Amino acid sequence: LVGLVVASIANIFLHSGALDLIVSVIGVFIFAGLTVYDTQKIRQMYDVVAGTDMAGKSIVMGALTLYLDFINLFLFMLRFMGGGRSN
Repeated sequence: LVGLVVASIANIFLHSGALDLIVSVIGVFIFAGLTVYDTQKIRQMYDVVAGTDMAGKSIVMGALTLYLDFINLFLFMLRFMGGGRSN
């Protein structure tokens, strides 16, 4: 993720369409993988905290984590599908 942020910041100054495409594709793969990982983590966490007071807090944190994964995945997909078009 850090490399993705650094490449995005570098692309602000370079204005490279190829670098933007590469960052977008890598971002889609990273956040797709993070979504799968976080889903498994939430399932394992539920097995541990089911029936306890922490279950409610765990549900909220898990939902927030997945929400952020989906938002970032959607943003990188938009960048990829946009193909560097600008007005």
